[in-house]
Amino acid sequence: MKQVFFIFILTIVSLQTLAKNDKPLLMANKKNLYQRVLSLPDAQLFPQAKDTQKDIAPLPVFTVYYVYARKNAENNQQWLQVGLGRYGKTEGWIKEEKTLEWSQRLTLTFKDPKAGQDRVLLFKDKLSAEKLATSSNLKEYKKIYQAASSGKEQANSPVVAIQPAENIDIRNNFYLIPIHSYEEFFMKDETARLLLVSSIPLGENDPSPSSVSELKKIIDPPYQQEKPSDTPYAAGITFVIDSTLSMQPYIDRTRKAVKTIYNHIEQANLLGDVSFGLIAFRDNIGITPNIEYVTKQYVSLKQGKNPESFMDQVADLKATNFSSSGFVEDSFAGVHQALQEMEWSPFAARYIVLITDASSRDEKDPLSSSDTSLIKLRELAQKKNVAIFVMHLLTSSGYADHKMAEEQYKSLSEYPGIGDFYYSVPTGSTRDFGKAIESLSTQITAQVDQMKLGNSKETTKEKEQEETQLQSLKSKVEKLGYAFRMKYINKKKGEKAPNVFKAWIVDKDFQNPEKKMVEVRVLLTRNQLSDLHIILKQILDTAEKGVISPKNFLNELKSLAATTSRDPDQLGGTTAITAGEGHSLSEMGFMREYIEGLPYTGEVMTMSLDDWQSWPVKRQIEFLQNLENKINYYQNLHENIDLWVSLKGSSIDGDSVFPIPLDMLP
Repeated sequence: MKQVFFIFILTIVSLQTLAKNDKPLLMANKKNLYQRVLSLPDAQLFPQAKDTQKDIAPLPVFTVYYVYARKNAENNQQWLQVGLGRYGKTEGWIKEEKTLEWSQRLTLTFKDPKAGQDRVLLFKDKLSAEKLATSSNLKEYKKIYQAASSGKEQANSPVVAIQPAENIDIRNNFYLIPIHSYEEFFMKDETARLLLVSSIPLGENDPSPSSVSELKKIIDPPYQQEKPSDTPYAAGITFVIDSTLSMQPYIDRTRKAVKTIYNHIEQANLLGDVSFGLIAFRDNIGITPNIEYVTKQYVSLKQGKNPESFMDQVADLKATNFSSSGFVEDSFAGVHQALQEMEWSPFAARYIVLITDASSRDEKDPLSSSDTSLIKLRELAQKKNVAIFVMHLLTSSGYADHKMAEEQYKSLSEYPGIGDFYYSVPTGSTRDFGKAIESLSTQITAQVDQMKLGNSKETTKEKEQEETQLQSLKSKVEKLGYAFRMKYINKKKGEKAPNVFKAWIVDKDFQNPEKKMVEVRVLLTRNQLSDLHIILKQILDTAEKGVISPKNFLNELKSLAATTSRDPDQLGGTTAITAGEGHSLSEMGFMREYIEGLPYTGEVMTMSLDDWQSWPVKRQIEFLQNLENKINYYQNLHENIDLWVSLKGSSIDGDSVFPIPLDMLP
């Protein structure tokens, strides 16, 4: 299991604006590729291109944004209007200086250091990296490597950082190490590449990543922790529960779930490390005074460290016997009290679990107890590092209210870079509700177990098949962040590490240049992969005929290229000047914009048609088999939903991404 903090992840051209901001700005000389940027530490989103508004929470580091407009505001300050998607919805304005250009969507993954190879060194400049790589001075390399791997600061060292000691599989835990540029050179007789990358250093007091659990600690949470770094890892979970007329079965089931979880906590020797609080809410007592209160705190997080204390405090919690004014209740008031009055500072992991069958009164409702809007409430949660989960009970009596409540609570529970933590319980089933609440709380407890004890084993999965929605919720809870941190070691005494640093990496092993140290990948969307699959499948079908008739193959390829270039729905586009002409598939217009200019040249697109004609049938068949392998890889990857990541935090769709190894491109 992984903790619930996430981090989640471009090219800049001349000043442009779009009417109505219906589409992002295009990259230079591209027909279908849009400008995108990465957010840097301390970046903030503003409603307008000015920073007069206070208390805006910082964004998750390396969040990927589409650029919709550029503006030169007061004091010559450059601003970008950005959105998470490409369909016209913008999120706000961000200072250009707080973003990072990322033109080719290239990232890298590290090889597992436990597989018998050194950890990757990050050099302060290109010259230092290239000089050491081409010198064949292994004695000097080993000296520099030993100093870097020990984590000791070295005067005049060319190395600024080093790869963490533990491996993280990007197929399970998505992260970004953006590549900005690359240059080729020779290491002995092997072609190697120097890669300019960006990374985020460990904080001043962060531990060296000596185990998987320690490595999880250094994945940035989206907001700065208020607690000191040496505070023991603990989780605070506050239930905000509707106690109006219809809610008694769910109050009883929540009480039962917490009792069960306390038993698990005690068995795991974690008493005091997971604490439960509880706030009940009802509605406006000015209209219906018999319901007694709008909100009421039954258990504080301090009291909830002890199971006996919690159960004693909630013993008299009951649903009211009186009806409130209408079906809508004041759940926002309960969430607001939980955020403001609970003592969150002792807890590294902070959660509110809202349980209700009704939508909430908002700031425009005259019966609302406060003027706090949904947006302000969500921003307050982000500022306090609290994740909000919503358990929405779809009872039959609230059918007309379901849609309104779902929209409210999806927005309220939106977590930057991950998506919403909204969970609906069909028909309001107490069984399904109990199962979900126990699963969520048990998962959070397991995270505390791992962080405290360094326990890297997976918790036992339930034998019965879980609902898709519950699996999705658990997947979001498990998701790690997008920003991968390095141990920054090249700083002078008394200096602080920079918020973000750039460094040069050699992609081959210093001691064995035939071996790759990193895998370069390109971030493709699911739509782009589908487009690539279609194009290569058409080429394969045509080429299979060409084995028998090489001349017809050339003519049919040219015809196919001309046809696809005229298709206005072509997602990838092509920058070929004359589609259907040329001596390679790339020159003929089959190369898609999103794979142009990448550092590793694939054999498919660069294949000379003259070569095809000169190849014996055996060589042609080998080429076709390789092409078919890539096509099968695209299809299998496309269908494996679990591997795809939504940078918008929504469900998996055509804009979801996965870093494709360059070796698997055509």
